[in-house]
Amino acid sequence: MSNTTAPHPLDIGTLVNAVQKNCDISDAQYAGDLTLCTFLLKMRELYRWEHDIPLSQDMPKSEVGNWMNAREHLWEAIETAPFEPLPLPGGTADPFEVSAANRLLAPLGLVYSGGYGRFCKPHFFLGRLLREEERHGRQIFVSDCEYARDLDAPPGMMLDGTIFVRTEALRRWLWERYEEWRWNRRNEAMARAVACYDFERDTEAALRAMTATETETVILHELGEVKVGEALGAAWESLLGDLMRSRGEIMARAVRDLYADCEFTLPGLLERGDPAAIHFYFANLVGMRRKLFPALATGYRAWLENDSLEGMARAAGKGREHWRDLAREMLDLHTQLGDAAGERIEQLIESDAALL
Repeated sequence: MSNTTAPHPLDIGTLVNAVQKNCDISDAQYAGDLTLCTFLLKMRELYRWEHDIPLSQDMPKSEVGNWMNAREHLWEAIETAPFEPLPLPGGTADPFEVSAANRLLAPLGLVYSGGYGRFCKPHFFLGRLLREEERHGRQIFVSDCEYARDLDAPPGMMLDGTIFVRTEALRRWLWERYEEWRWNRRNEAMARAVACYDFERDTEAALRAMTATETETVILHELGEVKVGEALGAAWESLLGDLMRSRGEIMARAVRDLYADCEFTLPGLLERGDPAAIHFYFANLVGMRRKLFPALATGYRAWLENDSLEGMARAAGKGREHWRDLAREMLDLHTQLGDAAGERIEQLIESDAALL
């Protein structure tokens, strides 16, 4: 951080503007990487957030369209702009100096993050600090109201061992999942999760309760990510970089997610024994993760039939060693073959999944 000759108080408006500009620059550089469907959904949600429109309220289509056109013009103007420094008490900081920023902002009831997400897209956000805690030697910031954000707003993030949980982003994501279920009603686990809350009588209260429940699940998953990150090291990021935009990347990310879940998320869910949280976890065990871990879904069905958590606990215990060992084999292959390891890694994951 660069220091001025004398400390100055925080100008929250200037800080919000700087963080939001960095969000806009990041979006300008990376929004084109999204599929059209994903892009439109994320733009609609960003418009809702910017204009503070309630989740249950329809948005004006023509106004959203005009806003999208204006936003794309803005992106064209700033796509090559450098990121803004953070105007903080005592001076300015690089937008990626997150620890230094939060040492100053947390006592003021704010939390900030600036790091890299999927496809190396920079993510920034500034929010109101709801609480700060420590678990397993890790600092955890939980925020609620967000003052600046980019197109993508992940509910949970881990940066240099620090965990950030964004409950406003989580609440919006949960609403999207609820709305999706209302349209098709095909996800039976989601139906069971929704039934644990009184959405029919008081939607807002139900959504608040679901957000509180799932905040804990997000924390558990991120703690697992920290532990897995320490076990796999920087070599894992190199592996992902060489698999980028391939089926192998999707498979590798699924392996890591399952490894993290078997380390913390599932043991935590089973210890809590909260049916709403368990149902929601399995409502989101979809795609590659579900395909690679059929034993877990079998354990869930057994719980539904006989109210015993034993099958899920057994699957999680076996999965912890299985996904750890598989991830290490993947790293060995990458060490041997470098960026030519993709096909062999895909074959390894496909064959290994049959062992669970």
